Amino acid sequence: MNRPQFIDEITRALSAAFPAGITRDIEKNLRQVLQAQLDRMGLVTREELEIQKALLQRTREKIEALEKTVTKLEQKLSQ
Repeated sequence: MNRPQFIDEITRALSAAFPAGITRDIEKNLRQVLQAQLDRMGLVTREELEIQKALLQRTREKIEALEKTVTKLEQKLSQ
């Protein structure tokens, strides 16, 4: 679930507890407050997390390949 959907679901659930006449204003204000708090907390979406995980995996693979290359070069130098 992405952040806007999450915020919309929470906003709808909370605004359901209020009279129908003020629901629109409450939804707008709740959405703004929730968005500001989530931004302040530094939370990321699942998509952003998956992108970072993939980037980290590629970086690890490159480091492992470089470590193997360095080991081979060190072995050649020691001979």
